[in-house]
Amino acid sequence: MTDLAVAPPAESHRRLDAIDRKILTVLQDDASLSVAEIGDRVGLSSTPCWKRIQRLEAEGIILRRVALVDQNKIGLGITVFVSVESGDHSDAWLKKFADAVSAMPEVMEFYRMAGDVDYMLRVVVADMQSYDVFYKKLISAVALKNVTSRFAMEKIKSVTALPVPAVA
Repeated sequence: MTDLAVAPPAESHRRLDAIDRKILTVLQDDASLSVAEIGDRVGLSSTPCWKRIQRLEAEGIILRRVALVDQNKIGLGITVFVSVESGDHSDAWLKKFADAVSAMPEVMEFYRMAGDVDYMLRVVVADMQSYDVFYKKLISAVALKNVTSRFAMEKIKSVTALPVPAVA
């Protein structure tokens, strides 16, 4: 089953001081910077900066460092927001559904929702034919009550950097 978004314990917020928060902001902007460059930007020498980054990784605050790829430049020009309603809310059904959806590389994000929709997926595909193949795979994975697809016409804002809260 996939990891579902859950708020971390409040204590993890208290461990972050102003320098940790600056490091997170810098890394979210450019994770390819050297430790020395990060240290310069946050006011630390290399060794203490490296130790803080290692601690942030060990504590699971920094999950990983990745390269961001332009989906259009690699031929994935369609973004679809797919809302799913289920008639079955059992643990067994959710596990089967979550496992199936998590294995689909077209699904970029997958959320369990509150409200009138049970699940929301952000799907990226090359074209309408590719989406049709995906859709057929999705509806054959498990029994679904309703699937609604909304096609993005234009990406107006897309960021990956979280707004790191200031020290309280």
